[in-house]
Amino acid sequence: MGKRLPEIRDHSNLLNSPCDVFCPTIPLDSTELMSQHEPIKPELQEYETAIEGLRQTGHQFWTRGWSLGTSSNYSAVVGRDPLRLLVTASGKDKGHLGPNDFVVCDELGKPAFENQPKSSAETLLHCLAAKRGAGAILHTHSVWCTILSEHFSPLGGIRISDFEMLKGLEGITTHEASVWIPIFDNTQDIPSLAVRVEQYFAEHPNEPCWGYLIRRHGMYTWGKNIAEARRHIEILEFLLECLGRSTKLV
Repeated sequence: MGKRLPEIRDHSNLLNSPCDVFCPTIPLDSTELMSQHEPIKPELQEYETAIEGLRQTGHQFWTRGWSLGTSSNYSAVVGRDPLRLLVTASGKDKGHLGPNDFVVCDELGKPAFENQPKSSAETLLHCLAAKRGAGAILHTHSVWCTILSEHFSPLGGIRISDFEMLKGLEGITTHEASVWIPIFDNTQDIPSLAVRVEQYFAEHPNEPCWGYLIRRHGMYTWGKNIAEARRHIEILEFLLECLGRSTKLV
């Protein structure tokens, strides 16, 4: 007999559409407004295109309810030899990122130069994806990812098959496809989580993967650039919501 999934009440009546519940309209305070419009620092000017792409991504995800409060973190690879990542600074409202709310980190997730804001504690997970070839890495905290990562955690992941929208994932050309989204237990010990994620990939070298879930936490996905990573988030969020609405969570 298969494992019994935990029982969770059906939340679909609260989630008729992303903008029914989300799309906050609270005005920004003066500090947030100043941050958004301050001139970019000289040391970040060469990364202005990546910064603007991540700022736009953050605002889009915030309006969809996928990056509320100061949750989530995003990054883009801005150098390969040596590896350099542009990462959102810790504690920033992702819906209203300013041009200086970013940190340039090295392959160990440490600031690449002095006098930068603090990066997210989860930067190591971005570094891991970048070392595997990703050009941009996005991490969100949506309702459906949080609920479904708990619901399917006894199975170790979620299998999604036969949806037309699967074709939005890079490399998939038919709806007759099946993808596996692994789920990892949440922890505040990010180095140990990075080891578990790296071990999973080492043990499944032939299993294509476009993202993974952290139980009761959120989703990580990536792409060769910001646009592709953003598309993967949109596709996976759509598919997970379809699964959530069609699964009787009672």
